[in-house]
Amino acid sequence: MVKFSGTRRPKPKPSAQSRLDGLADLLKKVSTFSAPMDMILSQAFRDESRMGSSARLFLAESAYAAVRHWSAFRDLLAESDFRLEADASAATAWRRLAMLAACQAVGYDRLVSELSEGERAWLLLAMERFSALTPPASLSLPDWIWQAWLSQFGQQEAVALGEACLRPAALDLRVNRSKATVKEVVQALAQAGISVQVSSEVPGAIRVEGRPALSQLEAFQQGWFEVQDLGSQLLARLLNPARGEFVVDFCAGAGGKTLALGDLMRNTGRLYAFDTATNRLARLKPRLARSGLSNVWPVAIAHERDDRVKRLRGKAHAVLVDAPCSGLGTLRRNPDLKWRQSPDSLAQLVQTQRQILDAAARLCAPGGRLVYATCSVDRRENEEQIDWFLSEHPGFERADSRAALTAAGVTLPADWQAFNDTGDLCLRPNWSNTDGFFGVLLIKKDPQSEDPVGQ
Repeated sequence: MVKFSGTRRPKPKPSAQSRLDGLADLLKKVSTFSAPMDMILSQAFRDESRMGSSARLFLAESAYAAVRHWSAFRDLLAESDFRLEADASAATAWRRLAMLAACQAVGYDRLVSELSEGERAWLLLAMERFSALTPPASLSLPDWIWQAWLSQFGQQEAVALGEACLRPAALDLRVNRSKATVKEVVQALAQAGISVQVSSEVPGAIRVEGRPALSQLEAFQQGWFEVQDLGSQLLARLLNPARGEFVVDFCAGAGGKTLALGDLMRNTGRLYAFDTATNRLARLKPRLARSGLSNVWPVAIAHERDDRVKRLRGKAHAVLVDAPCSGLGTLRRNPDLKWRQSPDSLAQLVQTQRQILDAAARLCAPGGRLVYATCSVDRRENEEQIDWFLSEHPGFERADSRAALTAAGVTLPADWQAFNDTGDLCLRPNWSNTDGFFGVLLIKKDPQSEDPVGQ
């Protein structure tokens, strides 16, 4: 019997041919848009636990490219009479969709050597046709979104916004000042070979080049920083909680803004993190442990009228409502949302936002601050909601967000065009290179007001 040494041979690097077949299978799962894309990818990687990091990166980047350009790619396939249906040409269609996506993600030169002559010819022709597309077809937006942006922003701005949403999002970090300084975080990243740019707009914000494995770094594990979009960090700055205050994050989710608020409070006072989804709050716990904050109290509530909410009526110095929304400002990082949302779902969200905003406003003490925010660019979820709120709650008044941010040490460049006519924060990726965010600062007026919220 021949014995072999215990040294295992390294796994051969998968060819573009096999990777494309794997990508085609993954795109079939993604195509229903029945679940968030990151969940589908996570499950796929769990099913293929031996998959190497380069293969995972290829699949993830290519899948996201496919979803960003989904309707444009589908139209190209339809022109070639290869539709994504369960017929005799389906296998070819899925593979061709994978070729288009991979070409967009990693480039033709990295695929060409592994393709057949016929595939090369088809892909070159398809990419030529793809590059010749013009708006709105080139933007790969559902018609209801395109029409809404067209009516709300005009042709030029709608096109620029749509084009920006096709580009991958930047990677931003927020330094946890209770554990490290910006200089220390920059040095730790530099030692790991990671290039960064320190934000001149938001104190404590850093933009990272590329997509490094940050979670493997000791600085991350020690809680020196959190991954958080620059726009999201600005919302915490807009509320600007002070030392010792009583603050409520009404829709805390996984807690990114909660941790930013706790850090701004310098780990003093009391900060409640409310959410109806226990699974989202569960994701806050390890992040909270890393942060070292002891002033945060996660609380799972049944609904916005929960007794635990009612007991805090009129007590909060500051309340953040990062409302559940369509997420249409985050299409750079969550492109599947444009295929998963609909006019009906947006209308339902508008009603939910009103219920949450009404309940959260009841928590404000006289003179208290309320920030309503979404990661949407749609006026129906933003400006129109505030018009409704102020008409229903005369005990509140709108503050100037630009002035509030300036007082918090933040001055945004003029070319970001970051504020609307009423002074609310309105970030759009085509101007600020952040996710799209809306934020408005509201102040509760004199307690003798006839506002029903205060009664």
